[in-house]
Amino acid sequence: MQSPEQHITTIQEYNDICGFKTMHPQVAFVRFDKHSKHLPAGVRYVYDFYSIWLKETKGCILNYGRTQYDYDCKTIVSMAPGQEVEVAYNAPALPRSVGVLFHPDFIHGPTLEKKMPRDYSFFSYASNEALHLSEDEVLVVKNCMHIIDIELQHPIDKFSRRLIITNIELLLDYCLRFYERQFITR
Repeated sequence: MQSPEQHITTIQEYNDICGFKTMHPQVAFVRFDKHSKHLPAGVRYVYDFYSIWLKETKGCILNYGRTQYDYDCKTIVSMAPGQEVEVAYNAPALPRSVGVLFHPDFIHGPTLEKKMPRDYSFFSYASNEALHLSEDEVLVVKNCMHIIDIELQHPIDKFSRRLIITNIELLLDYCLRFYERQFITR
């Protein structure tokens, strides 16, 4: 029997489901831990936005596209608009993860929009291998995400969009570097 599907079209809708406060209508920094509300298991989710996650602990299996992934801790999970993901929890404690979500409209215009499908292929189902990070790489990813979070806490001004996009692009460029390192070392 196929799981029910839930289409999530906005950052606000995602935040409402998970209990997060919306700081910006097109971008979010989210943190799942023992105190947060996780997405219900057994549902196929389709998002209309990009998401990039740092999974900090073990404890869940993702049915991503047509393949099941048992991501370990210290891995990156990335999803593009229109992709399906289903979460199953397989540990007594709910997993911890942090993520940045951003709507395609937010990056419209700048160079990042042109780079998304071409340069950041890890958003594709074809990327069937998780990005496993070293301790130093985890710190870099967390720092990039933290800067985005700080900027989202700041009142929106004429620099907000540019600074957030710049830091999203920096995060994605570091992920490219880490993927390259992973494939070279294997």
